[in-house]
Amino acid sequence: MTPILSPCQSVCAVDGQTGLCLGCGRTLKEIGSWTKMTPEERRDVMKELASRMDRLKALGKLGPTP
Repeated sequence: MTPILSPCQSVCAVDGQTGLCLGCGRTLKEIGSWTKMTPEERRDVMKELASRMDRLKALGKLGPTP
């Protein structure tokens, strides 16, 4: 069996304004259903994570930028 890839960074803090995890960029629904999602569904979410994290950075949710 192939292990399920996960973007989890063990931060697990969800921003109340955006609903996104500050560690990985997933929503609570995505985090909760991650192991039940198909590999294609997980890949689709993974494609969105970089832009979600960029959004969090732009909103100042991830601390000061260097």
